[in-house]
Amino acid sequence: MNRRVALFLGIAIVVFVLDQLIKFFFVQGFSWESSCISLELHYNKGVAFSMFAFLGENLKWIQLVLISALLVYIFRGGYLKSYLLPAAILTGAALGNLLDRFVHGGVVDYIYWHCGFEFAIFNFADMMIDLAIVLFLLQAYILERGAAKKG
Repeated sequence: MNRRVALFLGIAIVVFVLDQLIKFFFVQGFSWESSCISLELHYNKGVAFSMFAFLGENLKWIQLVLISALLVYIFRGGYLKSYLLPAAILTGAALGNLLDRFVHGGVVDYIYWHCGFEFAIFNFADMMIDLAIVLFLLQAYILERGAAKKG
């Protein structure tokens, strides 16, 4: 197996396993509350901010197709060379949330920010998806700057 592919799989698996371990504790009943953050179990039947919840059971199949297309795009487009870390983080997190849909009927969310304003309820995988997007953007900017200096 190619070293890049092995590293990609390793990172994706670590993110996936961490996500599922954390969610396991909340599904088993763990909760905690402070004045600003509550850690409590919620099932999100939609995507961010519960959008597209009206798609019901179809949403998990749509996401499966989208994640599969993303993986084909990453591997066939040669993006592992430049974007291995964010692609792996994104894949592990996306698969974690997708598994929730198949096992629990919705994504297991548990971090509820309520300090000063009501905010969406989210989870570790959501934070990893956000991190991956930031890394994609930073790396694209750095690669573009490097190409501009050479040109």
